[in-house]
Amino acid sequence: MQTYSTPKGNGVRVDDGFEQGMEIPIYYDPMIAKLITYGKDREEAIERMVRAIEEYDITGIETTLGFGKFVMQHEAFKTGKFDTHFVGKYFKPESLKVQDETEALIAAVIAAKLFDKKEVKLGGAAVKNSSDWRKNRLKY
Repeated sequence: MQTYSTPKGNGVRVDDGFEQGMEIPIYYDPMIAKLITYGKDREEAIERMVRAIEEYDITGIETTLGFGKFVMQHEAFKTGKFDTHFVGKYFKPESLKVQDETEALIAAVIAAKLFDKKEVKLGGAAVKNSSDWRKNRLKY
């Protein structure tokens, strides 16, 4: 595991036994952590879970965080109207790819818009943007 940073905050608990840089042995249970959230009601606990999933930073291994976020945001789960057939009824692996691509596109557009400004603030200092790439960039 290359990067491993866990979410923090009110109503969030992570039970794990790993730290950044550690290797996960081949014979180890693939569950490296348990993410638990709680709140005053179901809605608040779900909101905290989605935020916590988004705050995780893990690289070097594959995770099920995208699936967990899909479940938390699905109407059947939010309303509590689901059963043991949830995955078969509602989940298609390609839905995670579409979600990842959409988030990447949004991040790229925001980065391009911020960079397109005449001055970019870096660590409190204003730096003039003098890049030539803006002349040939795509229009959004």
